[in-house]
Formats: sequence, structure tokens, C-alpha cells
Amino acid sequence: MTAAWPLPLWIAHRGAGKLAPENTLAAFRLGASHGYRAFECDVKLSADGVPFLLHDATLNRTTPAHGVAGERPWSTLSRLDAGGWHSAAYAGEPLPSLEAIACYVQRNGFALNIEIKPTPGQAHATGVAVAAACTALWQAAAPALLFSSFEAEALRGARESAPALPRALLLDKLTPGWFELAQGLGCVAVVTQHRLMDAPVVARLHAAGLHALCYTVNDADEARRLLALGVDGLITDAVDRFAAEDGVVSG
Repeated sequence: MTAAWPLPLWIAHRGAGKLAPENTLAAFRLGASHGYRAFECDVKLSADGVPFLLHDATLNRTTPAHGVAGERPWSTLSRLDAGGWHSAAYAGEPLPSLEAIACYVQRNGFALNIEIKPTPGQAHATGVAVAAACTALWQAAAPALLFSSFEAEALRGARESAPALPRALLLDKLTPGWFELAQGLGCVAVVTQHRLMDAPVVARLHAAGLHALCYTVNDADEARRLLALGVDGLITDAVDRFAAEDGVVSG
């Protein structure tokens, strides 16, 4: 039996969008200070198999280091400064492990959307490992947890490892067969780039019992359009402008 739908309507992108260094505990804390109770983050594996938070395949953009992140052990990655690139106030903020994030969200009763973001060529293995780690880290019978990925193989791996945990297919275009792919992966939701979501897509998903979510919704008029369509989730950077309440757009 698949877990019940775990997320509220509003979801903070990478912790607090752009207001703090993405995918860090500092970003989660800032998002929470704005009233958000659900967060999206990106998770991949270190060279020695530790799940940790980072969006890019390389370390170049968000740390002083360079090269493929997944080729380094966690002992090295955990010492990197993942905050100084954003602003001096966050200098020294570390890359968090999935374990650290799991502890934070569970202690505070928050929900989490984990985008499985594998190092290229490691999609299936990453899905298996991240789902296995979540099974160990979340002891609740129905954890407030959703996996998502653009990589079908990552979702297949997650399904093999933790079939009861809900999954969502991420889409940046509606290629032929997208709906059948989501169904074949046993997904409970589809998360599209926000401009792709329209009334026929929402209707098709809802008719099949799937949830419809959108990323990354930072414009108030666009948020209102999507809410009028009846979408089930909005992932946003604008945590300081959108109230994290169902149906409310304050920006």
C-alpha cells in the first residue's frame, strides 16, 4: 500500500529558494521562519555512498572546490564551505547529509520532497540507495516524504528499494508517452515546469488519481492561475512573498 499523500500545497524550493544558500540546513531554517512546513531538496551520493544534498553534478557553483561531487568521499565533502558563495553571512555553512536533513524535518514535523539528483550514469544505484536510506531514517508508518526525479531509472531504483514510499515524475517538457511513463513507474504525482501545466493536464492527472504539482512558481499571477486550475502543489523560491497557506497568494 502506497503511503498517503504527504505534502501541503506550498513547498519551499531547495530550503528557502534563493534567500539562503540552497540545499543547506540554513536554507531550511530560513524557509521555516517564513512559515513553510514542506521543503524540496536535491540528493545524490558521495563516492563512498553517503546521500547528501547538492543540486549540480559538480562542486563549482556552490563551493570553492571544483570537479564532480560524486567522485569525492563524504569525509571530504562534509568539510566544504557551501554557503560563502551566497553571501558572507553564510560562509562556512556545510553541505548537509540526508541524515542531518531527516533529523531536522522529523524533529519539526515537516514534510520533504527529495529530488533524486544522481551523478550522471548512477541513476538506478542512486535511487536504490536514497530510498534505502530513507527507509532507515524515517521510522513512521506513513512518513511525510515524496521522491521525485527527472530520471526514470532513479525512480525505478527507488521503487525497488522502497515500493511503499510515494514517487513523482519530474518533467521539463511533455514528451510523447510522459503520462504512460508516470503510470508505469507507479508514480502518485507528476511535477511539471509551471508553464506546462494547463487544464487538460490537470484533468488527465486527476482523472487517473494522480496529483499535479509545479516548479518553480515565483510569480503571483502564475501562482493564481495554477491554483485556479486545482493543482496540488506549488514549489517556490519566493518564501518571503507567498504565504505557506492553502490557497493563499500574498505576493
